[in-house]
Amino acid sequence: MFESDLVLPESERASFKVPLGREMPDRELDSIEDETVYLTVGDVVSLAFRKSGVRPRLSVYDGFTERREMTGFARIVADEPKETVVNPAGTITAAMADAVRRGIQGDFALLRIEGEEDLALLPCILYAPVGSRVVYGMPGRCMMVVEVDDSMKDRASRLLSRMEVKE
Repeated sequence: MFESDLVLPESERASFKVPLGREMPDRELDSIEDETVYLTVGDVVSLAFRKSGVRPRLSVYDGFTERREMTGFARIVADEPKETVVNPAGTITAAMADAVRRGIQGDFALLRIEGEEDLALLPCILYAPVGSRVVYGMPGRCMMVVEVDDSMKDRASRLLSRMEVKE
């Protein structure tokens, strides 16, 4: 599925800004069920989960929020084992997608991205088991939760098809 690095063309950027999923109020963190698989994308969301005592199967983070250093999450996980991959902005590298897949399979629970993690949402949706939830942040707004089902996987695949193979 991710044999090559993919880049988001400038002409498609607007379509990728349309949120996937629904808004997730902070209070919903108090009612998370242990049997549901959660994945988090982003430092602020991952920190909110940790502070509420919830450990997602995989947290993808880059140490920044809105291009400013956000060390809260990075600090609390500093001594925990993690995988690190390079992923430039506007890109889904094959290495990042593979690391997401391995993290979901349970090889590790933390994936630090050197670069930008925003587009990790797509491989998270595509590799997550049906019935799981992927939570990501809308900077300055809220947390968003994606309920992973076949239609959401199809939607993520359609978005992915709009990206170009990096030369």
